[in-house]
Amino acid sequence: MAKKKKNEKGLVLSGGGIRGMAHIGLIKALRERGWEADRVAGTSIGALVGAFYANSNTVEDMLSFFKETPLFQYNFFTINKAGFIDTERYYKLLKAYFPKDTFASLDLPLHVVATDLLQGEEICFSEGELIRALLASAALTPVFSPVKVGKLLCADGGIMNNFPKEYLDEHCSSIVGSNVTIAGEMHKKDLKNPFQITARVTSLMIYTSSKKKLGQCQWAVEPKELESIGVLDKSSIEKAFTIGYDHASRELDRLGSESPLLLSV
Repeated sequence: MAKKKKNEKGLVLSGGGIRGMAHIGLIKALRERGWEADRVAGTSIGALVGAFYANSNTVEDMLSFFKETPLFQYNFFTINKAGFIDTERYYKLLKAYFPKDTFASLDLPLHVVATDLLQGEEICFSEGELIRALLASAALTPVFSPVKVGKLLCADGGIMNNFPKEYLDEHCSSIVGSNVTIAGEMHKKDLKNPFQITARVTSLMIYTSSKKKLGQCQWAVEPKELESIGVLDKSSIEKAFTIGYDHASRELDRLGSESPLLLSV
């Protein structure tokens, strides 16, 4: 007999770099309509935003963190680790927001996905030390160095699972999903060199693995306008946030107040 799901509302947030600011826009639009999740799952930037959400931080807190956190600060670069930037330099910055540094200290259950590079396996963290799990999930290779979590050497969760909906399925009767890793149509002129081809193939692989799960959510968003924003383009934080907010607001208004999503408040 299938195990009965708990009557919880879930929120799934994908990876996608700076485009993940659209997750914060979605959160603002949902909160304005009285919808709050009971449980969160996220990968990479989605794990970071999910942690702030599970910590009951405001939208303003979330945006401030990402705006104030440096990406390419000279003293963050490393020559002793596999990566251009030492991911662990961000520990103190996150500690200011998560002083207890545990999953148990959050207001909501949180599931954080990372990739175990040594065993080649997907790892999901949901208890114990919080910050190192977040750093591991967001360690986008080859830019950011892998992170040691216990005996594991971990990197970006998007390598294995960019949209970790399955960690909510057992618990949640309704799930809202936000995907910011878009793989829309491209023109031949945009695929002229090996780097562009590699980026395209990677995005297609990631999107294909997420597409089916997106369709299984009670409601999901993936704003196509985000394609114009680079994954590490920090100057587009506000733009990505606005795209996410405007897109979610339009879709929620179109659904109307009688939709099953908003009736589940």
